[in-house]
Amino acid sequence: MKTVRSPWLWVPSLYFAEGVPYVLVNTISVMLFAKMGVPNDDLAFFTTLLYFPWFLKGLWSPVVDVVKTKRWWIIAMQLAMILLCALLVITLPHPDAEMIAAKNTPVSLFWLTLVLFIITAFASATHDIAADGYYMLAHPADSQARFIGIRSTFYRIATIFGQGVLVAVAGVVEDRTDDIALSWQITIAVAALVMFILSVYHIFALPKVEVEHKPETQTIHSLADAFKTFFTKRGIWLAILFMLLYRLPEGLLVKMTLPFLIDSPEVIVRDGQIIGGGLGLSTVTVGLLYGIVSLIFLLLGGILGGLYISRKGLKRSLWIMAALLTLPNLVYVYLSAAHPADLWIIGSAISLEQFGYGFGFTAYMMYMMYVAQGEYKTSHYAICTAFMALSMMLPGFVAGKIEMAVGYNLFFWISIICSCATLLVTWLVYRQVNEEYGRKNNNSNDNIVTD
Repeated sequence: MKTVRSPWLWVPSLYFAEGVPYVLVNTISVMLFAKMGVPNDDLAFFTTLLYFPWFLKGLWSPVVDVVKTKRWWIIAMQLAMILLCALLVITLPHPDAEMIAAKNTPVSLFWLTLVLFIITAFASATHDIAADGYYMLAHPADSQARFIGIRSTFYRIATIFGQGVLVAVAGVVEDRTDDIALSWQITIAVAALVMFILSVYHIFALPKVEVEHKPETQTIHSLADAFKTFFTKRGIWLAILFMLLYRLPEGLLVKMTLPFLIDSPEVIVRDGQIIGGGLGLSTVTVGLLYGIVSLIFLLLGGILGGLYISRKGLKRSLWIMAALLTLPNLVYVYLSAAHPADLWIIGSAISLEQFGYGFGFTAYMMYMMYVAQGEYKTSHYAICTAFMALSMMLPGFVAGKIEMAVGYNLFFWISIICSCATLLVTWLVYRQVNEEYGRKNNNSNDNIVTD
């Protein structure tokens, strides 16, 4: 028996709760370490490690399927993340002001913080598995389709909340107390409070769904068969190459944009390492510009990208989307060379880049759906998302070292040069994509699977 309850009562809150810890681990952690004076090379390397749970989550997803219920996993992981946030608040180190100003705070000072972040990442990835499975169980298929846009929208709202509101909170506290560590303790405490309210609400709002009969595709044998059939698809290695390289410029860029925005404009060379050369923006300003204004354009780009593919199809959209994913990154070349002080110029440049990313990333998501078609489309899509996580991890590991060796301006030029890899893999996969795939009212099931 299922408890009948309107999806409006739980879908928006569930996907908001899914987005908040992801932003905390993968975005706010970068800002936190940058403000604490951790050098860019260590910052980029260790925060990139936090992607690993999302890369590996397919390995333990069968456990979520067969142990307890997905509703139990959702509430348990939310409560676990609240506890972990509380521990982060209590144990966050307080480096001295001179160390922060010199940007030489050793990352070893934050070993416990990193451990707690990685455990939070595993809890968040497990929550994602349970929430997505629960979504498919808790209401009929026609209702699922109607609420796809709703769940995506509230996940994006959580992103805006994390990158905008939470970062702005840190900035306000920092301005009033001149205590950077305290500002991030309060910010994480606010995130924990929000998660606590959501978890209490979900205890009562999430409808109780019985454990349904597990089909054959969820057995260990079928899981192995899903991996086997994925890697024997026609053209799969080219598809994997596309998934790894299409976002290469972004993988480099994403770890250095926040440090660039807040770093001092003054350039210092210490032991061959270039320190500074940023825009010197305040935390509050970054929260408003990068967390709210730019995310509006990111959403706009994603919406228009989806509409464009539905009209033109994936194949005809690939080139323009690849171009718009990479070329707007030139704005960071301009910002790092000109160092404008006008916030309208800075905000417009960042918004242009975010719009291009939102528009261009749509093709990547659609291509993963194209590759995943077939009997095991759920498992195959999960494998694709693992390669998506890997595509961000590999360049993220070296981004900080490259920037500290050459400085921000040349680093951003290198990210633009890497767009050649994006264009190359786009050209390679263009010939294999079905002409009609993705177009509205298209019923073609052609894919790259070898039956």
